[in-house]
Amino acid sequence: MKRPLPSPLPNDWILRDTEKRKWRLGKIIGKGGFGVIYSASDCVDAPVPEDTNYVIKVEFRENGPLFSELKFYQRAAKLENINKWKRNKRLGFLGIPTYWGSGLTECNGTSYRFMVMDRLGTDLQKVIVENGGQLRKQTVLQLGCLMLDVLEYIHDNEYVHADIKAANLLLGHRDPGKVYLADYGLSYRYCPNGEHKEYKENPKKGHNGTIEYTSIDAHKGVAPSRRGDLEVLGYCLLHWQCGTLPWLSVLRNPVQVQEAKAKLIADLPDSVIQMSTSGFTTEVASFLLGVKALGYNEKPDYQALRKVLLGAGPWGPLDLSKPRTVETARPAMNRNSSSERSSKLKPVTEDEDGNRATVKSILPKVRYRIQGESKTIDQEPWKAISRAEEPAKSRPVASDEDDLWLHEVHSKTQEGTKKRHKQKSSVVSGVMRTDEAWLSTRKRHREFRPRFIPDVSNHLGSNVWEDYCTSPSEEDVNWNEHQWTGCAYEYTDDQYRHNNGNNLENVHRTCWSLEMYAVVIVVALLLTLVVITMSFKNCAYF
Repeated sequence: MKRPLPSPLPNDWILRDTEKRKWRLGKIIGKGGFGVIYSASDCVDAPVPEDTNYVIKVEFRENGPLFSELKFYQRAAKLENINKWKRNKRLGFLGIPTYWGSGLTECNGTSYRFMVMDRLGTDLQKVIVENGGQLRKQTVLQLGCLMLDVLEYIHDNEYVHADIKAANLLLGHRDPGKVYLADYGLSYRYCPNGEHKEYKENPKKGHNGTIEYTSIDAHKGVAPSRRGDLEVLGYCLLHWQCGTLPWLSVLRNPVQVQEAKAKLIADLPDSVIQMSTSGFTTEVASFLLGVKALGYNEKPDYQALRKVLLGAGPWGPLDLSKPRTVETARPAMNRNSSSERSSKLKPVTEDEDGNRATVKSILPKVRYRIQGESKTIDQEPWKAISRAEEPAKSRPVASDEDDLWLHEVHSKTQEGTKKRHKQKSSVVSGVMRTDEAWLSTRKRHREFRPRFIPDVSNHLGSNVWEDYCTSPSEEDVNWNEHQWTGCAYEYTDDQYRHNNGNNLENVHRTCWSLEMYAVVIVVALLLTLVVITMSFKNCAYF
């Protein structure tokens, strides 16, 4: 039978800890399963202020949980050890409450044990209830990383927590953005003097802890371990993000809870990913997969587990607000199979203002468009509604070659429309000179070409690449003029490659002209030769 809580101690009661330091009790600010929590002050000459920084936890002297918690703080959580760990790991914060002292006291013939701690704020469970049973995905992953930091420290100091849950995560009293893992009443020294406890199942000690999050080892009566702590944390992350767990409806039957957890772990990662819409639990699934691979005595790779959760970063401050509908999970108990779902159902989401909107799924069809063909509704489905509501109107369709010039003019302005039609007609009719068009195109293409520029300011004499994408300066214009006057071969070669068929025709015309010139010259030479020959004959005759 559970023993009742201690009777309230007198107001302004003075306590003295083992270090002879005095503390003054204030009013009761909370009650737990075994003890009472008072506000406290180290100034015994004045009443305890409302915003004091200390609390005192009081239990009956013979109670085990507070004694276990005291031993944890005295062995593993000394303030100087925590500060040293933070420096070595380069951590700005580690969520372990500060222990200030402890001792024994007696009142009305009853002995009590007390412990002085930092005052903390509300617990995370109350925040989750206010949010409708869930937290944002980013918040859940941040909490997971914060708890990994704490667990790595206490595991390195031969202890496991064994009772991680939202009710034991407390927000900072003055800084709610900081979260502390509290209540080490069930903490266990898994590795005394560096020797790990051996794996041994004991059904008589099975199902210990908070049944929703108890590890499979604990269901079997095995002593708590590092693997068990991480498994419990994984269940917590899943519950906080999805708002449910597959075994919540059978909590009265610990064996069924154990079987449901074993099935979830065996079917990873699909069993976890299917618990939320849009695959929002992929990080938690990967986290539990990493825990599943651990041996009972094996040291976890905390950094690898952090990377699994940190994949959604970078992060800002801890956001404890209510998650949006799009992050809401489907209850694991009420989900139908895929064959029973209606194909007409559409996902529903909300914007930042809370307005509900139906998301229409569109499956695009991939088909290459031939030159001169306009895009169809299948290729541009987002225009289907607007085209159906507007009267049909003709609009010019630019080919791939025309796009080189037509995209420079905005088609929705009056002047732009005139210029666009003028350019199009000139391209089609052949009025626009090929040389001028090629020069403008070549100039535009060069603007997006990487240009090698020596960095004169660099004293080491190294060269750098600059992405030359700005409009040409006067120096560039001069460079262009020099390029076209001094490099006729390069110009002709590039022009031929660009204009393709048009330049091929010009080359043929040039070849025909050269042939005609050759014929004329040959005929002239022959005529000259005939005239000279006739002249010699006449001279000989006379």
